[in-house]
Amino acid sequence: MTVRKGNKRLTISIQEHMAIDVCPGPIRPIRQISAYFPRLSPTSSVSELNPANPSGFPATLSPSSGGGAVGGGGGGSGGLLSPLLAGATGDGGGGTLSAMSSMDTSIEIDSCDSDDSTALGTLEFDLLYERATSSLHCTVIKAKGLKPMDFNGLADPYVKLHLLPGACKANKLKTKIVHNTLNPVWNERLTYLGITEEDMYRKTLRVSVCDEDKLTHNEFIGESRVALRRVKPDQTKRFNICLEHPPPLPSPSAMSAALRGISCYLREWESEQQRSLEERGRLLLCLQFLPTSSVVDKAKGEAKEMAHGGLCVGVRRCAHLAAMDVNGFSDPYVKTYLKPDLQKKSKHKTAVIKKTLNPEFNEEFFYEISFTELSTKTLEVTVWDYDLGKSNDFIGGVSLGCHSQGETLQHWIDCLKNKGTKVERWHTLTNELPGSTFHE
Repeated sequence: MTVRKGNKRLTISIQEHMAIDVCPGPIRPIRQISAYFPRLSPTSSVSELNPANPSGFPATLSPSSGGGAVGGGGGGSGGLLSPLLAGATGDGGGGTLSAMSSMDTSIEIDSCDSDDSTALGTLEFDLLYERATSSLHCTVIKAKGLKPMDFNGLADPYVKLHLLPGACKANKLKTKIVHNTLNPVWNERLTYLGITEEDMYRKTLRVSVCDEDKLTHNEFIGESRVALRRVKPDQTKRFNICLEHPPPLPSPSAMSAALRGISCYLREWESEQQRSLEERGRLLLCLQFLPTSSVVDKAKGEAKEMAHGGLCVGVRRCAHLAAMDVNGFSDPYVKTYLKPDLQKKSKHKTAVIKKTLNPEFNEEFFYEISFTELSTKTLEVTVWDYDLGKSNDFIGGVSLGCHSQGETLQHWIDCLKNKGTKVERWHTLTNELPGSTFHE
């Protein structure tokens, strides 16, 4: 490339030409709009800041007849809207510099009202945990100022709930869809069953707002996560929160050498994940021991036995079962055994509930047995997925007896102590029981 400069001809290579175009010089900071419109302190008046300019306009912002500033008699080199620079002076500009140093430019902004926090919108909902029924109620009230997701500048929002850890289709709850609005109102209650006090201590509720799209996949708007330990039993707690972007997924394998110091936390996280994978759902059981009843025959004056005593097992319902079919659901049913069962006559089975992860059975089975014999028995309750034409899939089970532990042992003891009283408890299903061999 040849450039003529006067009578001399300069030859510039293409590399030098590109370097000149790409790197024209040092990058200068871009002036902000706040430099043109300074915010004054609410405690100071404009006339006090610049006595020579009672009109209220800063010297460099005031309109001028001859292109100069009002407060000064200089030439028209200053523009009508030029930023207030520290070196700009005029006849009456001395007060302006001192005023600029005393201006209060810090503003107290609430985190939930700032533009960055409310870019995705806000959500209002209530949480209530009922200890007597082991249920968690979430009342989704309304959202405000959601991010537009459709071409018309609106959205079709709905709310999804998940329990963490172990979020899956089994514990997903969903509200109805409100079309064409950025300020939807639901007033809809969603309920989780089988939530124990241990769950309230260690689990987190993820509340997500999504936009329904019929032509393509639904779009994510924002979410918020609430630790359930913040909710006190039998007390309603209201939340009005700002939606956020989802946090990055933890990946222990991707941790660098600089983060090896948190290996203990990673091991705790892995054990928590493993524990969530072992849970296959919840089962609500009702146990009642009925003692032998007898009445007095008035004609003969003798006691006559009317009914034999035994154990009544009520299978109420299941919640958050593991999905065993390709459609994301299961066809569950429940089987009960009273072991040891040498004659193999203690098997009872409920009806099959099709395509659900939260079946409701409400069936009862009776085992005729004395109280002495019952103390040596173990009640085994298993949940299965029915498959046509092939072997059924095992979902999970629970074992109750004098040799069990934790909640199952306490349930069994309460049943034996309170004769004639129905005792209901939620139990966590596990994928295998010690000393048991599951079979169809």
